[in-house]
Amino acid sequence: MRGVDQQQNQMFSYLSPEEQVQKDHPLRPIRAMVDEVLRELSPRFDGMYASVGRPSIPPEQLLRALLLQMLYSIRSERLLVEEMDYNLLFRWFVGLNADEEVWDATTFSKNRDRLLEADVAKQFLAQVVGQARAKGLTSDEHFTMEGTLLEAWASVKSFQPKEGKQPPPPDDPGNPTVNFRGEKRSNETHESKTDPDAKLARKSDGKEAKLSYAATCWWRTGMG
Repeated sequence: MRGVDQQQNQMFSYLSPEEQVQKDHPLRPIRAMVDEVLRELSPRFDGMYASVGRPSIPPEQLLRALLLQMLYSIRSERLLVEEMDYNLLFRWFVGLNADEEVWDATTFSKNRDRLLEADVAKQFLAQVVGQARAKGLTSDEHFTMEGTLLEAWASVKSFQPKEGKQPPPPDDPGNPTVNFRGEKRSNETHESKTDPDAKLARKSDGKEAKLSYAATCWWRTGMG
């Protein structure tokens, strides 16, 4: 008998992200190593934050999220935050419950900078890699690297001067006409108003410049 597509959007769920992640999922041993390192770094976290004021994003969750971004090659923090909003696997790894609100991408970036400036993120990654190496999960075999560009979702029309005169009102607010003829644009003087992380770049001479993210591709040789 055919089942009925009965949607119950108001129904409460008592399933936790922990119950939804497979017991043999590759992220489980990584999460165990990560949590051990974070426990060792906890006293240092205490010294980085004031004892009063509004609570920040827990540094443990920030570092887990940054590690996820590297493991899954997520090209921007906006996409990372968006995926954490609906991906139960990501919520479980970071430490968010299914009904917890995910942070704003700007807030995430500001809190992340604090960890980077204090070199805590570097220490965290070094200790996680050290544990993985001790468990035989890494290899010293040869890697080959190639740089590439990932095209951003931002429109070239959003690439506007950082400072200066306000442009005239658009003829079409949804998709305004923009005349770039004779205008010199660079990443030093311009930025995308919809995705500041995207940079104007081109693959080679003669190719058109596009808003892109610089990425690095790795190839591993001689490994099963």
